[in-house]
Amino acid sequence: MVRTEKGVNKLSVKDTFRRWLILALVACAVMLGMSVWLTAAAIGNVLQLKWSLSPNEVGWLVTAVQLGFVIGAFGAAVFNLADLLPARVYFSVSAALAGCANAGLMVANNYEWALALRFLTGFCLAGVYPPSMKMIATWFRTSRGMAIGTIVGALTVGKASPYLFKAIGESSFSVVIWGTSLAALISGLLVGLLYKDGPHGFQRASFSWKHILVVVNHRPTRLATYGYLGHMWELYAMWTWVPAFMLASFSSWSSQVESSRIEFWVDLSSFGVISIGGAGCIWGGLMADRIGRKKLVNAAMLVSGSCCVVVGFLFGQSPWLLLPLLLVWGFFVVADSAQFSAMVTEVAPQNVVGTALTLQTSLGFLLTMLTIQGVPFLTEIVGWKWSFAFLSLGPLAGIQCIRKSKGIHEGSG
Repeated sequence: MVRTEKGVNKLSVKDTFRRWLILALVACAVMLGMSVWLTAAAIGNVLQLKWSLSPNEVGWLVTAVQLGFVIGAFGAAVFNLADLLPARVYFSVSAALAGCANAGLMVANNYEWALALRFLTGFCLAGVYPPSMKMIATWFRTSRGMAIGTIVGALTVGKASPYLFKAIGESSFSVVIWGTSLAALISGLLVGLLYKDGPHGFQRASFSWKHILVVVNHRPTRLATYGYLGHMWELYAMWTWVPAFMLASFSSWSSQVESSRIEFWVDLSSFGVISIGGAGCIWGGLMADRIGRKKLVNAAMLVSGSCCVVVGFLFGQSPWLLLPLLLVWGFFVVADSAQFSAMVTEVAPQNVVGTALTLQTSLGFLLTMLTIQGVPFLTEIVGWKWSFAFLSLGPLAGIQCIRKSKGIHEGSG
């Protein structure tokens, strides 16, 4: 560290280079660790045939992860774990345990065991995603939006990876499970062996039940969280069900193509539609640092919310028409995600940032359970064509909340 003439801390050349290495390390670890999240969604059709499941039951295999994450994150918020435990230990142990829980699907012999293992996987991942944002914030005071955007971008690619494993393994159940489980274990090792906190550390907090009340009663943090809830209303329902939407649309468009070939292209397309959000997150971070977080998140929610409705008009049409729109949706649906977290690191009381981030994410993922289950319910009523339209309500509400917020980074240009 060196000090400028105005007394503001500035990173040395060595630390400047090191922070980019740390960003690459944490991004890689997050990408590998979060690969276990959508495992059940990727192999949902295999499990559906194996155990004669309904679409609603397949949806619960994803919802169970959300529920586990919510309980794990909320428990961490209540007990201030993100502000008490060393981030390196918290992350690495959680990632390794998530990989083990995911691998348990290989020996699960019924639906109930699979649900329990999915819940446990989500519970463990609560120690991977929220801490990673605080970890990288200790290295980036400037360009924080870009840095956290890179982390969420890595998370996005990681969550898309089961579909890539499935396509490569020609729908092999074991390739998907073992591939993602091994990735999570490697994630824990990388952070456990190589990560260290940066020079911009947050105040270390002692345990207090009042910390969660401080977060709840802080209006700027609440508004940032409300905006995040609007964003999450849409995001995970889109990620979970867009592969099924594409399968139904592609099959409707051409009934003469072999089902196995359609499924292969759906898997590759699903990986592309979800993983392109990684580029969206990085772009969102760069733009947020330039034009301000409020403008960025509102623009992203406007585009993605519009896609919720427009995509219905292209259902059953040529994939060459549908895929470009889905790629645009996949890009913008998560481009703003990291900026809600960056907002919290900036506006929340600095001694409870870890608790604020964890509470924000736990509430967001709790909300996703409603919309993940809501899509198949609506599909039975209105069909796939219009089942995504109700997701646009979330971005609309989120825009209104962020417009009311104050004290959020307004950009440099």
